[in-house]
Amino acid sequence: MDKLDFKKEYKDLYLPKTFPATVDVPEMTFIAVDGKGDPNTEGGEYQQAIQALYALTYAIKMSKMGDQKPEGYFEYVVPPLEGFWQIEGDAEFDAAQKDKFVWTSVIRQPEFVDQKVFDWACGQITSKKPEIDISKARLMTFTEGLCVQCMHVGSYDSEPATIAKINEFIGQNGFAGDFSQERRHHEIYLGDPRKVEEDKRRTVIRHPIKRAAL
Repeated sequence: MDKLDFKKEYKDLYLPKTFPATVDVPEMTFIAVDGKGDPNTEGGEYQQAIQALYALTYAIKMSKMGDQKPEGYFEYVVPPLEGFWQIEGDAEFDAAQKDKFVWTSVIRQPEFVDQKVFDWACGQITSKKPEIDISKARLMTFTEGLCVQCMHVGSYDSEPATIAKINEFIGQNGFAGDFSQERRHHEIYLGDPRKVEEDKRRTVIRHPIKRAAL
């Protein structure tokens, strides 16, 4: 049986061009962990969040091996890690203020994952891998809506150049930014940054927009 690869099936969401374009993002289900601070801090809150996300995600993916296979289960490739970012006290995003980051890290889940499946996965990790802190993990359903996005190629620190292209597109096409506590700077990480050279990393950058007032 072929595995569903979200990146290939939904190329408009995960494989945009290196120039900005609009996209209307539908409702999706994620496992999410909220946190604050510099993601580069060794052993810090962000790295602990990533560990929890992957532990729960793979517990669900491998549930097919036991007697708790979820109803509607199908074979799939684990979707990429994503993150929603803002600066503490402000819905806007400034890549230079890492110590003030407020973030929600997420991994998309297949449609069969509901609260019952999530709770089961939490029980599995708690009993089998108690060293992993999953206390902040939650199941989240979110409709991102109208956005502009662009593929960024390069280091995370060079993202401002791509964000500038996005902002130019927004201004030239009758849109305005629509940032809020729910709608934030969004990044989707394609590939493992530990295995990809910094200048070849691919990151989808997505910003919420609305039609500008006349």
